[in-house]
Amino acid sequence: MQRRKRTVVALSGITAVGALIGALVVVAAVTTPASGATVAARGDPAGNAVSEWNLIAVNTLVNLPGPAGGAPPASQINMGLTQGAVYDAVNATEPKHHRPYLLKRRFSARASKEAAVATAAYRVLSSIVSTVPPTIAFPSRVSLLQALAAQYAASLATIPESPFKAQGIAAGNAAAETMIAAREGDGRFGPSQWVPNSAPGHWQPLINPATGQPILDPTPWVGGVKPFLMQSSSQFRTAGPLPLTSAAYAAEVNEVRALGSLNSALRTATQTYIALWWQSTPIAMWNQVGRELIARQGLDVADSARLLAMQNLAAADAHINCWNDKYYWDFWRPWQAVRRADEDGNPSTDPPDRTWTPLIATPPYPEHPSGHLCNDGAHTRVLLMFFGDAPEGGFDVTSGALNTGGPAMRHFESFSGTLAELIEARIWLGIHFRTADVQAERLGRSVAEYMAANYFQPVGRQ
Repeated sequence: MQRRKRTVVALSGITAVGALIGALVVVAAVTTPASGATVAARGDPAGNAVSEWNLIAVNTLVNLPGPAGGAPPASQINMGLTQGAVYDAVNATEPKHHRPYLLKRRFSARASKEAAVATAAYRVLSSIVSTVPPTIAFPSRVSLLQALAAQYAASLATIPESPFKAQGIAAGNAAAETMIAAREGDGRFGPSQWVPNSAPGHWQPLINPATGQPILDPTPWVGGVKPFLMQSSSQFRTAGPLPLTSAAYAAEVNEVRALGSLNSALRTATQTYIALWWQSTPIAMWNQVGRELIARQGLDVADSARLLAMQNLAAADAHINCWNDKYYWDFWRPWQAVRRADEDGNPSTDPPDRTWTPLIATPPYPEHPSGHLCNDGAHTRVLLMFFGDAPEGGFDVTSGALNTGGPAMRHFESFSGTLAELIEARIWLGIHFRTADVQAERLGRSVAEYMAANYFQPVGRQ
């Protein structure tokens, strides 16, 4: 069936709440299928070995328990490890190759790239699962390792026995071993960076009513992890939250208060659907888009490996910088800002509402900047570098979120359109101020651009 072309109305600045709400309704109306409309499902495109093992990696990593690395920022770091090794394994067998990420060793150009991909991915994923500290509850560890071993055996079984298969396995092992060694002691599972502060403007965790204990970040160490690409984990420090006493801050608090509350009378059903729809694991969504475009554009194994490595390494560093920023700024969430509005020293914020609740449960870490938008900014910037802002035929995005009230798959025409919608969606959820979304997208984009300027260049380019 024909897909409807969608556009997104870009909003600039903060306007009066009434005018802003009217504009947001327009945004939602043009980005969501009309009632009863559906989008033709493409399914997950069949791809090359890089795409196949990318899907295995995503499914493996998002199924780790949160504290074991399954939380979104930690799983993105693990995807960086995996795809970086896959890229090095393939690149080491290319006659006209790009600069390696880590592996300097070269292998025969006739080596099996399929064996190299499967081996690199399997070895890194197995290491990630195996090295989760024993102090973290992980009942599915053995079953995940068994599943990986079975998938690896199945991949190798499709490759005829030959010296080239053995050379591919050797390339994959070398890439994996180099990556694993480079990430030894990189800060994963390190100490929390949070320093509690009860002053106005600082984040405080919610309390679990069943236990009376604070609900804390399952992976608060992400901001202390050694970067893959950047020179430091704070290289792209954001400008930070708006001052509590500023007129702009008051406008943003009042905006999210009006549109992001659980029972908002101003947020439309369409906006609610979009907000919940984007509450999905970003690494699953954007890697799926990468695989779809790889298949449709006919990218070969080498370019596929480079694309997915660039996506996931840039997004990993964006998350590292983002989490470093979160605990550096330690800014409160909207639920605190609204409930404690009488403490912000700003006469323009509305009176406090001690019962105000966001549309979804607020995440268990500081607000600024948005983790989702840091990730989205990095992934989409890399995809744009490869395919342009509006790839021919657009692209489908599938949400893994539950109970969104509409189709799981939606079609988009441009990456800039998805980002504009995402900025609004995090406000409609009631979990972010606009400044946190805008600065986060810029952070992710900056990491991707820094990577493109300094890594993955063709050999011989100055």
